[in-house]
Amino acid sequence: MVTEALQRRGVPRVGTLATGLAGGATILVALVAISAFSRTRAIEAPFWIDEGLSVGIASFPFSEIPGVLRQDGSPPLYYLLLHVWMEAFGTSEAATHALSLAFALLAVPAALWAGWSLFGRRTGWIAAAFGALNPFLTIYAQETRMYSLVILLSILATAAFAHAFVFRRRRYVPVFALVFTLMLYTHNWALFFGAGALAALAVVARQSAAPRLVWKDGALAFGGAAIAFAPWLPTLAYQALHTGAPWSNPPSPLELLGGPAYILSGQGSLVALFLAAGVGFVRIYERGPSLERTALLAILTLALATLLSGWLFSQLTPAWANRYLGVLLGPLLLIAAACLPRAGRLGLVALALVCLFWVAFRADDGKSNAARVATLFGDNARSGDVILVTQPEQTPVLAYYFGYGKRFATPLGPVADNRVMDWRDSLEELGAATPARTLEPLLEELPRGRRILLIRPLVRDESAWTAEWTSLVRERSEEWALALGSDERFTRTQHYVPPYTERVHRALLVEVFEKTGTG
Repeated sequence: MVTEALQRRGVPRVGTLATGLAGGATILVALVAISAFSRTRAIEAPFWIDEGLSVGIASFPFSEIPGVLRQDGSPPLYYLLLHVWMEAFGTSEAATHALSLAFALLAVPAALWAGWSLFGRRTGWIAAAFGALNPFLTIYAQETRMYSLVILLSILATAAFAHAFVFRRRRYVPVFALVFTLMLYTHNWALFFGAGALAALAVVARQSAAPRLVWKDGALAFGGAAIAFAPWLPTLAYQALHTGAPWSNPPSPLELLGGPAYILSGQGSLVALFLAAGVGFVRIYERGPSLERTALLAILTLALATLLSGWLFSQLTPAWANRYLGVLLGPLLLIAAACLPRAGRLGLVALALVCLFWVAFRADDGKSNAARVATLFGDNARSGDVILVTQPEQTPVLAYYFGYGKRFATPLGPVADNRVMDWRDSLEELGAATPARTLEPLLEELPRGRRILLIRPLVRDESAWTAEWTSLVRERSEEWALALGSDERFTRTQHYVPPYTERVHRALLVEVFEKTGTG
């Protein structure tokens, strides 16, 4: 009798519920397995510049890492986690990439929960599929950087925001505050995400019957995050004054579209999702006021305001890189997953096309030839020899492959600690560097018979080297190579230029000079 009464109320049988849970678990495991397969095909790829920096910073004692980051410009959470991870699993490419992979795999059930709990089962499964296949996440699941963690946190923060402020589930107010705090301690673009969340809060308050309560809860959440982040503010202020991204150009208006296209992995995916999700969004909007509509408006506002605030800030000071846009992936995937089912057949076609685009993607394993350079010329870097790197930020990754005990120098001078790039006022220092000022003292004191390995970037496309920093790197590289090549005290014994057939985005060329005279 009890069972029949429950069934009349729509409660499924225990056996049916168990079967449904088992089926759902099987699908989730399959999606995670697909994610793991596609995101381990480049798991052993050699490091590029930023990955060498990550390992170098994380290799410092745990308590010293926050202080070391005064030289870099990043928050500490990822490096602290990486330090613990390396203690347990080692410092190889595969071992350190595995931490990013773990965050990417967690993004699949996180997306399932976010979509399902906010907009229903279909949205949850679509969000999970997107989380398993998205190529942007595939790239950074196999890179020793913080971006897969940022994406995971952006999914959780977006969902917690909607639960807390749109659906008025107040238990999520501290959850949003916690996850947003973790974002702030992971990447500085979380500040723009916070600006977007405040704009979204205004939208929610305007739609709410109790706007004062919305603002009150918002004050609790943002205030709590501000208090938790306050200990880092002095370091952030120092970083803002002395570091930055001088290698970045101010983004053009086209990059307001190019950025989302990049994280959605191509114009085809962007167009398919934009058209189908747009149709679904219009249909939801036309049904009239609802919590679902308010949630979608808030999440869309969050994404657009995050993008726009980052773009505007980057007009004032260099702060733009497409990889930083990972903070947008959480809200964008949730919007697409929620709107596609409401678009009917067009949504199904778009979903199929995007999944086909994404499932065939494979991450690039040719990000740098630093490992190959070290393999070819490691025997030339004996004790007393100097590895002279004209692109200073390449030093940590080269030190990883040549060995941290080797002697390094750059146009900025001798490198005090080759595990980290000291970005403090580096643009001014590089601008003032001359061969007579920083190169000649090094050449003069080098004993006869010792060698210099001159490692400089291979510039194949000068249009990619137009930012303040990169243009100076190109100029200094040419000056240093000319100075060494014309110095009668040195004889060039070897050189290496990567062939054009070698697909390496950040290629380095090498010249070995031996001091044969004392002139």
